[in-house]
Amino acid sequence: MSKLISICSIVLLLLVAIFTGIGCVDNNQNDTGEVQTAESSSVTIKGSDTVLPLSQAEAEDFMIENPNMRVTVIGGGSGVGIAALIDGEIEIAMASREMKDSEIQQARQNGIEPLEHTIAWDGIAVVVNPENPVSQLTYEQLQGIYDGSISNWKDVGGEDREIAVITRDSSSGTYEYFKEEILVDREYRPDALAQPATGGIVQEISRNRGAIGYIGFAYLDESIKAVALDGGEGYIEATEENILSGTYPLSRPLYYYTDGEPQGATKEFVDFVMSPAGQATVSEIGYFPVQ
Repeated sequence: MSKLISICSIVLLLLVAIFTGIGCVDNNQNDTGEVQTAESSSVTIKGSDTVLPLSQAEAEDFMIENPNMRVTVIGGGSGVGIAALIDGEIEIAMASREMKDSEIQQARQNGIEPLEHTIAWDGIAVVVNPENPVSQLTYEQLQGIYDGSISNWKDVGGEDREIAVITRDSSSGTYEYFKEEILVDREYRPDALAQPATGGIVQEISRNRGAIGYIGFAYLDESIKAVALDGGEGYIEATEENILSGTYPLSRPLYYYTDGEPQGATKEFVDFVMSPAGQATVSEIGYFPVQ
């Protein structure tokens, strides 16, 4: 009988030890003996494909320094990100244009108070195939190409070849910016090929000698060629120096939008992007820091 009691006691002690261990799995104890619970926080960022590579790099660096935090970055265009912010689906909207008055009004109707954060500066490069002999364009020529009044490269000093016009889709902030700056009160030509992402523009132009498009400066590579634009005092190339000095005509700020002053993990991430380390990443990716 005593042997049976001893066996039962041992089993009971083992069960107590097991359940005690399970209860302590998620807790850590500091030097003062206080129990701390490890918590993770998440931030979802969505929007501009121009801002996308920058946000991805910032998120990677941020999560290395803050392993308990999760930052998810999704593209789709400025309009898509702003719509998600308006609907309360995300913490940060990426945008390469300012929010429209109608969007701000809609956000406020949903109880969202958009707050703008300028995180970097960008230049818009007008690009052609490297084999295209045209290396410079006036604003009037560029406008004519995109509104449809110019359809052959020979009309702007190039070879006798039909112009294939590439643009971003209408959800893109770059689409809106280019329309306001170049087309002004005109519309894009109806036969323009819209691409849902900047990478599609680069790919199409790299393999089409007659194509022309526009992209964020950070997307420039050897597969395409940027043309110089008439800035009023001669042709200006899309270079870092010219963009920072303001002499290159197509330069713009890049934005984050939050619902009011950011809090918690969202504030920590925005502060990280605006820190010296975050702004150094801005330069590394190919954009230009704001401070």
